[in-house]
Amino acid sequence: MIGYRKEIDGLRALAVIPILLFHAGFEMFSGGFVGVDVFFVISGYLITTIIVKERQENSFTLLAFYERRIRRILPALFLMMAMCIPLAWVCLLPNDMLQFSKSVKAVALFFSNHLFYKDSGYFDTASELKPLLHTWSLAIEEQYYLFFPPLILICWRLGKQWILVILAAIAFISFSLAEWGAYNKPAAAFFLLPARAWEFLLGAFLAFYMLEFKNVKISITVKQIASSFGLLLILYSVFSFEKNTPFPGIYALAPTFGAALIILFASPITLVGTILSSPLLVGIGLISYSTYLWHQPLFVFARYASFSPIPDSGFAVLCLFSLALGYLSWRFIERPFRSKNFGSRKTVFIFAAGFSILFMVFGYVSQVSRGFDGRFTKSLNGDVGHLEFHQYIDRKFYDCEPKSIATQALNWEDFLRCKQSKKGKPQLILLGDSHAEHLFIGLAEAQPELNIAFYILDGKPFLSNPQYRSIFNELLKNGLDQQVILTMYYVERQNQSNYVLYDEFAEIIKSLQAANKRVVLVGDVPRYSIDASLCVYRNSLSQVYKSCSISKNDAVLQKNSYSIILERLAANFNVSYIDLYAPLCLSDSCSMVNGDTILYRDNNHLNIPGSRLIGSHLARKLWP
Repeated sequence: MIGYRKEIDGLRALAVIPILLFHAGFEMFSGGFVGVDVFFVISGYLITTIIVKERQENSFTLLAFYERRIRRILPALFLMMAMCIPLAWVCLLPNDMLQFSKSVKAVALFFSNHLFYKDSGYFDTASELKPLLHTWSLAIEEQYYLFFPPLILICWRLGKQWILVILAAIAFISFSLAEWGAYNKPAAAFFLLPARAWEFLLGAFLAFYMLEFKNVKISITVKQIASSFGLLLILYSVFSFEKNTPFPGIYALAPTFGAALIILFASPITLVGTILSSPLLVGIGLISYSTYLWHQPLFVFARYASFSPIPDSGFAVLCLFSLALGYLSWRFIERPFRSKNFGSRKTVFIFAAGFSILFMVFGYVSQVSRGFDGRFTKSLNGDVGHLEFHQYIDRKFYDCEPKSIATQALNWEDFLRCKQSKKGKPQLILLGDSHAEHLFIGLAEAQPELNIAFYILDGKPFLSNPQYRSIFNELLKNGLDQQVILTMYYVERQNQSNYVLYDEFAEIIKSLQAANKRVVLVGDVPRYSIDASLCVYRNSLSQVYKSCSISKNDAVLQKNSYSIILERLAANFNVSYIDLYAPLCLSDSCSMVNGDTILYRDNNHLNIPGSRLIGSHLARKLWP
């Protein structure tokens, strides 16, 4: 078997700590998600080493391999899932419970990466509110190990050279898919095995190399430089990558090759090996799997329990608590179950099948009961969540014209939609992001004689954004007499440069005016600290109902973060600026609720009644 290397456990710690801090929202660790890539390389290296050594000794069997995987993965995973269910029962509203139950079912089948891929759209439940989101990486790993060991067995008789050629070809195809997908199908590239397999195979190549050339002498200087460079590559990725980094294509080479260099060259005599072999990092590495399992549900349910943002200090405590739960899980679940003395092979497989069936039954019952919706009493009218809103648009309105925009939309996974109220060329365009779309229903119904369209993407509607290239090409070159309403989701001033917003919008206005378009700037709607779904159940959740409104002062602070810029643009370019706050705000507060009707579908998007209210207000301002 593999000789124990402390620095590998230290590398595990280097992978899991950034993941925790990234999911906790610490901006410094904006690339902490690369810890998963480091785990994939480690896994590929260790598992391949075991398979090859056992195959060389004629002791490898698939049954024994999968028994080890079950003992290693499932007990701690199933415990975490079982503990999440009662917490979900208490915390999750029916729609969220429905989504959670789907993920429980998917995890039991090691298929959750496909579920989260399909649900990865812009309007899907925020990632920080999905208790089992992190299991996507476990699903990828287990899917890989369904194919990899049988492939090695089949190809073994061809010899190592052919095995390496075949694996190299697969790795090349996988990496090519990752690089292409990072720009064209980012969700699929991120969540699905074909674009991730090369990371495991990188670890596999390390295993073949180290088994073949284990006696090769390498100078201490080379080891020091190479392992230090590997550490720097990982740290660079953690601190410089961010959500919008195209991944996992060429950028993923930094953390994965960093991990590979450490595995190859770090040893107790190198500085990096000494650091990674420290008792603290080794200890965290030993409990890294269980810690990884617990951190996401812990963060999620803490967010659900708190109806206001959790401060950084709170998340720091939650990170420490994740480590504590990770230790308990490792000490009393992982270690005992990994021992062959803990149950027979038959017992292990029965355990795996039995609990998988129980979780699937739970998921099925939850879906039939619509998320156990009898737990709460609905006390407001109006839809929440995005399904009904989008189904209404799809059912009542038409695909946008020209078709080139709709065709281009299919090439971007984060493209939302492109619809218009009548057939033919539109007369008025809502241009922007999702906050342009949520005005469409109300404006179209308030002015049924006009052909109104919206062109939106999950991104800022700037000329510099390549996603919007075909949209601007159409608007700037079609020669039509059209009015363009420009709007978007405006974030707080401290998170957005005023100069960027002014300069980008100024460029758009100048370009549109040069194309003889009439431009109108539209503001935003108030944002709230809780989801609208909580307000729907105000009788059952009366303690949070006050959060369904904000003070007028808070609303004005939100508005001032962008309205000053829009007003300056309106004055400088002789265009109109329309504020949307009046229908939603009384003298002292603004609310998501109007009488017994909810007006939002999350904390910042209007639903159908809300769109009708604001759309009619906007129509009156446009055509007094």
